[in-house]
Amino acid sequence: MKAADSPRASFLSGLKTGSGLAVASFLLAVSFGAISTSQGWGHLAPVICSMAVFSGSAQFALLATLGSGGGIAGAVTSAALINSRFIPMGIAVAGDLRGGRFRRALEGQAVVDGSWAAAHLGGGRFDRYLLFGATAIQWPAWVAGTALGVVVSPDPDLLHRLGLDVLTPALFVALLFDEVRRERINRLPALLGAVLAAGLSVFLPAGPALVGAALAALVALFRAPASPPARPEGAEGADGAEGADGAEAAGQAMEAAVQPVHSDDEVAS
Repeated sequence: MKAADSPRASFLSGLKTGSGLAVASFLLAVSFGAISTSQGWGHLAPVICSMAVFSGSAQFALLATLGSGGGIAGAVTSAALINSRFIPMGIAVAGDLRGGRFRRALEGQAVVDGSWAAAHLGGGRFDRYLLFGATAIQWPAWVAGTALGVVVSPDPDLLHRLGLDVLTPALFVALLFDEVRRERINRLPALLGAVLAAGLSVFLPAGPALVGAALAALVALFRAPASPPARPEGAEGADGAEGADGAEAAGQAMEAAVQPVHSDDEVAS
């Protein structure tokens, strides 16, 4: 596990990491603004949606469902199912958030896909300041791109024709390779997730296929946990002594670990 930098250095590192994601988010948001306007959303609703939802996959699911004639309930349900991936992601990062319930809920708003992956230190620990920095630069880029798409209303297929729609997947693949390289235990879930995504995409749209691929993370439940570091002989007694304070328990452990070498008569005064 790599050591976390100072809060300021971590935040700046997050800004640097998030800048590439922000560029991809901006271009994708332009497409979202253009498509939503062409579907009759008006000029204000797409921007408010991007400000509040801030999830490309969920927002495009809304567009796809409404554009195909689905109702509001179906569109919201589709978006909610895709965003259900944030439940395990939030559980994973919860131990590194700070403060009471309100503050932790506020800090949890920084959990977005790219930031979450970039902030992982390994061993299930996260750099919260890097997480904040990476998200802080992506959110305004997403909102600004949506606003530009609404105002300019370019051809919704422009990004696809220019090949710019591969930027976001390419960045996520880079983050995935970095994660797999850092910890070997992640290789099996990553491989299984890729196989599930490829297989499900034959029968399902991209969003549900990715949600199904997240089931690969469940293999972590069946992986043997790392063995705890060896402890001095007698330390178990210190941990298991009920009712003793920390100092007394430590003293008992040391006394149990030390074996007398000489009798009292042989010890020189």
